[in-house]
Amino acid sequence: MLTAIVGINWGDEGKGRMVDLLSSEYDIVCRYQGGNNAGHTVINDSGKYILNLLPSGILRADVTNVMGNGMVIDLEHLNGEINKLRKSGINITSDNLKISNRAIICLPYNVQQDILEEERLKDKKFGSTRRGIAPVYGDKYLKKGIRMGDLLNKKSLQSKVKEIVQWKNLLIEGGYNSTAFKADDIYNWLVKFSEGIEDYICDTGIFLEKAIKEGKKIMFEAQLGALRDIDFGIYPYTSSSSTIAAYAPIGSGIPGHKLTNTIGIMKAYSSCVGEGPFTCEMFGDEAEALRKAGGEYGAATGRPRRVGPFDIVASKFGVMVQGADVLALTKLDILSYLDKVPVVTGYKINDKVIEYFPTGDYLDIATPVIEYVDGWKCDISSCRKESDLPEKALAYVKYIEEKIGCKIKYVSVGAKREDYLIMK
Repeated sequence: MLTAIVGINWGDEGKGRMVDLLSSEYDIVCRYQGGNNAGHTVINDSGKYILNLLPSGILRADVTNVMGNGMVIDLEHLNGEINKLRKSGINITSDNLKISNRAIICLPYNVQQDILEEERLKDKKFGSTRRGIAPVYGDKYLKKGIRMGDLLNKKSLQSKVKEIVQWKNLLIEGGYNSTAFKADDIYNWLVKFSEGIEDYICDTGIFLEKAIKEGKKIMFEAQLGALRDIDFGIYPYTSSSSTIAAYAPIGSGIPGHKLTNTIGIMKAYSSCVGEGPFTCEMFGDEAEALRKAGGEYGAATGRPRRVGPFDIVASKFGVMVQGADVLALTKLDILSYLDKVPVVTGYKINDKVIEYFPTGDYLDIATPVIEYVDGWKCDISSCRKESDLPEKALAYVKYIEEKIGCKIKYVSVGAKREDYLIMK
């Protein structure tokens, strides 16, 4: 079985907690795109963990975790993440962590380039996390990247670094008028932070191919959501990788295989980190109340997230491009304080109401059409089966399910691993 768990909206939907929850049924969990520019928050019996690079299955001792070729990896950040987990008692070895030899390394000059470009853009900035993600993906497609496999041959690595740094300084020094990087410094950074990491590097395609032949179950974990996809998201305010489920076999190393099923994750309301159009956005006291209730602050950056009602228009689009078979609705408990729960049912553009997700300039001028459904005004965190939910909370779930046109199978009612229920 090959299952993808992906975000339906702008990211931060709760994919990490769902991967952690469902990974007990799988042998392997694989991250197939992105870098340390977003965080997956997991709360279980042993504590609270924020994972930026490592797959969420790393918190289960009997699950093997794969970082695929579609990822971009900051070695310094990865070292810090591994060491932090080890201090918490999580065992990480070459048996439970495999890193693709084809994954690109995010280097210090990529981070600096990201910062310099955001500062150059000023008020027109994209809202980057300033962690080098766009520049390193750019280097990948310009064929100027250093890959994880290059770490295994230090002699040829030094030569590659020298040539690439010389090229990169044409932009850093000549374009941005910033301090040039030294090839020796970059090489020494690679040597320092690759120590101990080499043991995890392998051909993840061969590893996964063998696992499939042995009948093992594989879960693919995405970062961010459909609306941050480089092709189908709110371009140019997107990530620089493909966040959709269809990319999972490619980004993990087994492009010849097809997914068995896709589980889409979406919140019971909307949230968004960074710049770009966010049609359903709330403002003022109403927004602050929802932000505080949901703890809506970026797991990777700590930035306050923009928030709004559940967006049917955006979610229907996300379900379509992700090819979701079933859905998980997270954070339903957060809405328990509301007398009336707002829902965005359409977008208004030039006095015309549409129910499809637009792009480009049309998305920039869209305004939300909002309907209200009855709130349930009680604590639902102890609900463990569908019949436990208050009638109005269940009606809200069914309302969303009908409007989206895809079955909601899982509903989370709290932050802990066991705080969820399965719909009939």
